[in-house]
Amino acid sequence: MAAPTTIASELERKDTKVPTREQLESRSPVDGSLLGTVPISTSADVHRVVARARRAQEAWGLLPIAERCERILRLRNAIVERAEELVDLLTRECGKPRHESLAHEVIPVADLIGYYAARAEKLLAPRDIEMHLMKHRRSYVHYAPRGVVGIISPWNFPFSITMGDAVTALVAGNAVVVKPSEVTPLIIEKAKEIWDATGLPEDLFQLVHGYGAVGAALIEAGVDKVVFTGGVATGKRVAQMCGERLIPCTLELGGKAPLIACADADLERTARAIVFGGFVNAGQVCVSVERVYAHAAIHDQLLERVVGLVSELKQGDPTKGDVDVGAITFGKQIDVAEKHIADAVAKGAIVRAGGHRRDGGGQFFQPTVLEKCDHRMTVMTEEIFGPVVPFMKVEDEEEAIRLANDSHLGLNAYVFTKDRDKGCRIAERVVSGSVLVNDVLTNHAIPETPFGGVKQSGIGRVHGEDALRDMSQARHVNVNRFGTTAREPIWYPYTPETFKWLLKGARALFGGGSILQRIGELL
Repeated sequence: MAAPTTIASELERKDTKVPTREQLESRSPVDGSLLGTVPISTSADVHRVVARARRAQEAWGLLPIAERCERILRLRNAIVERAEELVDLLTRECGKPRHESLAHEVIPVADLIGYYAARAEKLLAPRDIEMHLMKHRRSYVHYAPRGVVGIISPWNFPFSITMGDAVTALVAGNAVVVKPSEVTPLIIEKAKEIWDATGLPEDLFQLVHGYGAVGAALIEAGVDKVVFTGGVATGKRVAQMCGERLIPCTLELGGKAPLIACADADLERTARAIVFGGFVNAGQVCVSVERVYAHAAIHDQLLERVVGLVSELKQGDPTKGDVDVGAITFGKQIDVAEKHIADAVAKGAIVRAGGHRRDGGGQFFQPTVLEKCDHRMTVMTEEIFGPVVPFMKVEDEEEAIRLANDSHLGLNAYVFTKDRDKGCRIAERVVSGSVLVNDVLTNHAIPETPFGGVKQSGIGRVHGEDALRDMSQARHVNVNRFGTTAREPIWYPYTPETFKWLLKGARALFGGGSILQRIGELL
């Protein structure tokens, strides 16, 4: 499962002993056991990998889009065929339930591949631009691959997020170099193994492993676009490095998703949405329900039902049976959750469920519900990325909207009401990249819809039409429709006569009662 541990050039030097490479260890969040190792890439490794990817991309980018899509479909078929293998590794490396490994990691990637494979030829087709004035010219935009796309990916959804970005780039004709999270390197090694087994060009999809320095080396190696998913602070550093090199980047930097529960919300659906939206993947979701603003008319009933549902959740080792909530993939998030809870309790919040590490060892934290929270508490204002859901009672929807927008983040938000039109009106006032009415989380798994944030939740979008086109360079071509003459009227030499005719033309076209104005009125 681990990648090769030597560099080809080193192997060729028979008179020199091959040095031992520093290794990354992947350990089970359930019991700490060693799952496997991968070699940490050096800066020289990264540059060589990017160079190989660039050579492979030259041939790949020349293929017709339909042919690229046909080949990428082989990857989808292989992923589906080996789904249980992927689920098993995801569950062991991430500590998430098998249901979630399948439904939230494997299936979305298979769906995304099929979505783009069926539509990429149309989405990336040259697009004519209607000329409003220069009718004798024709303009169109065509989409060319950027080259090599560097992907720096996270540990919470290490397969679906990484492969979703990779597939988008590959369909657009690019090569991909992935730097997976150092916490979960094995699942992308498995993806690379599956890729190679399909007969697709090996150098077209490559991996480098390590910590932040390896991600920096990837940017420095001259990639043509960067896609980064992670924390705000690191995202800013990535943006700075890309800005210095004028490399376009897409950044998804987390969220603090509010859920507004209106007075007329369906109590049972809202309660179940809060529990699922707050505790799926043990709360390690950038669009988790991280703060609830419940109308005073339903707050108490809603809170009690949520607490009751939480008491029914099964938590434990997902490799030994069906559980609802698994382990915390990255153990430091437990310290973060404890810090937020302590701050909230010190300022008057009450723990209604959970609040502690789970007994019995392993990286487990109880699903936690807090009441009597407010914006003095970090639990309401800073990203938690753990299984903690704080409740705040509000007097009306206006207060809920104001508080929902009182955040430096804006990735996802949720509105629950039986009145769908009202739900949409509220949704349009919430400053967020996406707002779901009467649902939670599902938008990341909908390949048609753009996913991304506003404020400090990032820049750019993944998924949908725009993401595919953003993996390309939009290039404009302008050509004459008819025959040409020796010169254009506005070319040299400038004379009093050409100025006079130019002025007359401007007045006829743009002045009061002009030709264009009359045409506009008729239209």
